[in-house]
Amino acid sequence: MALLTDLYQLTMAYGYWRAGRHRAPAAAELFFRCEPFHGAFALGTGLAEGLRFLRAFRFSAADIAYLRSVLPSTTEDAFFDYLCTVDASEVTVSSVPEGSVVFSRVPLLQVKGPLLVVQLLETTLLCLVNYASLVATNAARFRLLAGPEMKLMEIGLRRAQGPDGGLSASKYSYIGGFDYTSNVLAGKLYGIPVRGTIAHSFIMSFTSLAEVQPRVLPPLAGGEPVDLAALAESWLQRVCELLHSPPEKANRGELAAFVSYAITFPHNFQGLLDTYCVMRSGLPNFCAVALALHQLGYRAIGVRLDSGDLVQQSKEIRRVLRACGTTFQVPWFGSIPIAVSNDISEQSLESFIREGSEIDVIGVGTNLVTCPLQPSLGCVYKLVEVNGSPCLKLTEEEEKMTIPGIKAVYRLYDDAGHPFMDLMALEDEPAPNAGQELAVHVLGRRGEATKVRPTAVEPLHRTYFRDGQVCEVLPSLPEVRSHAQASLSQLSPAHRRLREPQPYPVAVTEKLHLLLAELRQARQ
Repeated sequence: MALLTDLYQLTMAYGYWRAGRHRAPAAAELFFRCEPFHGAFALGTGLAEGLRFLRAFRFSAADIAYLRSVLPSTTEDAFFDYLCTVDASEVTVSSVPEGSVVFSRVPLLQVKGPLLVVQLLETTLLCLVNYASLVATNAARFRLLAGPEMKLMEIGLRRAQGPDGGLSASKYSYIGGFDYTSNVLAGKLYGIPVRGTIAHSFIMSFTSLAEVQPRVLPPLAGGEPVDLAALAESWLQRVCELLHSPPEKANRGELAAFVSYAITFPHNFQGLLDTYCVMRSGLPNFCAVALALHQLGYRAIGVRLDSGDLVQQSKEIRRVLRACGTTFQVPWFGSIPIAVSNDISEQSLESFIREGSEIDVIGVGTNLVTCPLQPSLGCVYKLVEVNGSPCLKLTEEEEKMTIPGIKAVYRLYDDAGHPFMDLMALEDEPAPNAGQELAVHVLGRRGEATKVRPTAVEPLHRTYFRDGQVCEVLPSLPEVRSHAQASLSQLSPAHRRLREPQPYPVAVTEKLHLLLAELRQARQ
């Protein structure tokens, strides 16, 4: 993957090499400038993939041959010989733990090593962290809106930006709080629970009960197989009588599809109700097949809607399921899970909650994996020190100015256990202590220092990569997911809310503030 980079990284590498600066010790930071989706936080993810890239970072003979063809013909052969020796064995990477809540201007990653190598790592690390953190944050927002009890399923593979985007979306949506994915390969690669039953095409492929083969299903407790199609048809009469709905309005092709699927998957029967008409066909047909299965000892797992007024339909479906459960003395029938899909967005979830829906499972695709409200997190990767001297980027846009020097980062907590500020200090400064009064300068605020007294202090960064190897045991994907949810739960409600949240302050120490001021004055 060494060539998964921008060409200007290689032209700069040649410039460093020609100037004899390629071995100069350097440090860079990866961060974003503004919280996504008009919120107050993001989730930092992509670390494990970044570490995997670092371990394998080197140029193959084929890579070098290709570079000879695209770099200017005046490029010296000795530079290509040098590239053959380049790897990440002298690189050190520290990072926030994967899945942590992170804030703008605070480094997600800090990279130290020879200048040429630090430069070459930029594009790939940005590629691995940017989308991962964005989609995990998007997923976390859906989870916060849905609440802890609602089941969320990622169904975005067919809408994702290519296979890589689809796999990344499944992985990082899971970290952000989704429970399942429809993506089978993601289930294999990452161990994410996979779910899925039938689509409209399966139902539309049937026209009559005569097409159901086989027709029989043995009772769960054993015994002679029973003609499930005939049993379901008899139940349909009873259900339609209860609902005061003409049985002839129930589509027999749909009934056949439900029966066929139930025979194939008697323990996992779910009905997709909206191929024809939910109340006159889909729901009566589902209830008939589910009651027939119940008679044989099996239990349907749910229904799904993919169109229409999902809130109103969920209420009507719940009413019918409860009526069937009461009338036919099937206690569990009224609590059959109702799943919905159909271009679900944050606004959809808000309406579900506001209108008191009966929905239990939500499938989200396009509005999760494509992040339409903000297509990019906008992470950047900037040098902060070369040869022991801090670097500063000055610009016409103040928000693009960098903060110089290698830093330590601390999270400060209040009496309630909520983080109230992230504090950046120079690496050689003593760590702040709990209960200590600190004079800090909040980024974006002008004037005198602010005094704060944290109840607890947490160093944010850990060293994950040194001497060419991962030097800390990495958590499993479920452990990263749990950490993300715990990190989110620590936020105060004012910072966690999705609409007009209170901005989370990020500050620098007095010493770092003075260094920034000195460098700005010296370079102006």
